[in-house]
Amino acid sequence: MGYSDIGCYGGEIHTPNLDGLAANGVRFTQFYNTARCCPTRASLMTGLYPHQAGVGHMMEDKGHEAYRGDLNNRCVTIAEVLKQAGYSTYMAGKWHVTKSIKPGGDKHNWPCQRGYDRFFGTIHGAGSYYDPSSLTRDNTQIPPGSDDFYYTNAISDNAVTFVREHNADDPFFMYVAYTATHWPMHALPEDIARYKGRYDAGWDALRAERQKRMIQMGILKNEWTLTPRDEDVPPWTEAKDKAWFARRMEVYAAMLDRLDQGVGRIIAELKRSGRFENTLILFLADNGGCAEEYGSRGEVKPDPSKPVVLKPMDKNELQPDMQPKVTRDGRPVRTGYGIMPGPADTYIAYGKPWANASNTPFRLYKHWVHEGGISTPLIAHWPAHVKAKGEFRRQPGHLIDIMATCVDVAGATYPTEYKGRKITPMEGKSLLPAFDNKPIEREAIYWEHEGNRAVRQGQWKLVSKRPGGWELYDLEADRTELNNLAAEYPQKVEQLKAMYERWAARAGVQPWPVKAQ
Repeated sequence: MGYSDIGCYGGEIHTPNLDGLAANGVRFTQFYNTARCCPTRASLMTGLYPHQAGVGHMMEDKGHEAYRGDLNNRCVTIAEVLKQAGYSTYMAGKWHVTKSIKPGGDKHNWPCQRGYDRFFGTIHGAGSYYDPSSLTRDNTQIPPGSDDFYYTNAISDNAVTFVREHNADDPFFMYVAYTATHWPMHALPEDIARYKGRYDAGWDALRAERQKRMIQMGILKNEWTLTPRDEDVPPWTEAKDKAWFARRMEVYAAMLDRLDQGVGRIIAELKRSGRFENTLILFLADNGGCAEEYGSRGEVKPDPSKPVVLKPMDKNELQPDMQPKVTRDGRPVRTGYGIMPGPADTYIAYGKPWANASNTPFRLYKHWVHEGGISTPLIAHWPAHVKAKGEFRRQPGHLIDIMATCVDVAGATYPTEYKGRKITPMEGKSLLPAFDNKPIEREAIYWEHEGNRAVRQGQWKLVSKRPGGWELYDLEADRTELNNLAAEYPQKVEQLKAMYERWAARAGVQPWPVKAQ
């Protein structure tokens, strides 16, 4: 999800429930993730940089301790820590921090083995919203179970159930990890209809519209220049197949709209059970808008001119594939240029042009550690303790801070040992001072993903897009990273580079591409 997609960060997408949390809480304008789905989840869950948790890249074992593609046993999850403090722990949604995803395989890193009392969701990182692979309840993989199954709704349903069935005398921690708006672009017809025609003016108009709104809201400074349109993206006036492109963004918006509806149902249950006022709610995204053109290039496959023999799946059959070959009722799932997304028999992404708009005003995307890849909204809402309403927090923060914040809020103790194993000290800082608009004291924040590197200290950010050299930006003056000051401030470059290299050695970062041992 991009930085500017939701309404309270300047987007046009209908997100009244998230907007309501923001209006009655605080919004962080400089909060960061790790630029990719599973490293973000590893960092979020453990309070460590992803390499320290064993997830330096994705879910494959590259032969180095920092790149095992599995949470290691030198980290603890938020659920494991809070459970020791008397909390019940629940999870609904995407796990994606283990390479073991098969129903009969190793489950030592599945949620219920990493501190969660109850789990409903997917172990794998992507899949159909109508028939997701690795769909699991607790430790058992299951089929969707109904003809109207839609994964975003199912995540919301189970989250609501966990709250409703929770013992009212105990505190609880719940991790709700929606897959929306990850590809494929799957959305319900009534949600898509709400956005019909909304994007007919194209991506250039949308970027300008969002930037203007973000400045008016106070999220952006007027002097921060909007980044140029991505050089691979044509002007909307020159784009072909406009109806197809517009439909892709309509479906994307519909997916996020449905997510917000689910957030509203969780809020309603918290209110019904009398827990809303004293529940800290944090909302954020795992990476910036995604420029991957998954399924949206080349010829339509399978060939639509060939006759189709329906091969329905058995109602108890598990979906083994990230991209299903057929829908539950047997229709072939199609990819290719021009496929109109939304239904279960399609599987495509929304693509680079709209990702460029999602990340307004920044440049680059998921994968890269320039601001477009790593900047996320963070909404914090806690009426019993956060008295500010609708205010911004400008302090830079990172996923590593969520563990420290949860430990602080819960009065828990982060362990030095867990189940006889030494545990890596957490890297983050509690956000509680920032809720009261006090500074967060830290040395710096660091990133590395696929050889893309960065370090931020105060207003200064040193960043490199592999295989390029270091760039230096003053983010107070130039958050959109358009004025590279590396030649002007060589001593600052050397200082930050040395800090980065010390961190990289400490965290186990390897040169990219990582060579298997």
